[in-house]
Amino acid sequence: MNYKIYIYVFCVLLCIYAMSCLNYEKFIKNNKVIEARIFFLIVAIVIGYLLGNFIIEFTNLELLF
Repeated sequence: MNYKIYIYVFCVLLCIYAMSCLNYEKFIKNNKVIEARIFFLIVAIVIGYLLGNFIIEFTNLELLF
């Protein structure tokens, strides 16, 4: 069960790294930098969780065969 935590943390960090290539400054209102960073972090956590969940479920599926 502890391996799931490592997978989720790895996937969140991977998503943060992957999302760093986006130029989202065009969509930020003036003087709303903190809110944009919080939103960026929330989106990275959500995508990382979904990716980690996919990997965990995929490996469990492979172990059944």
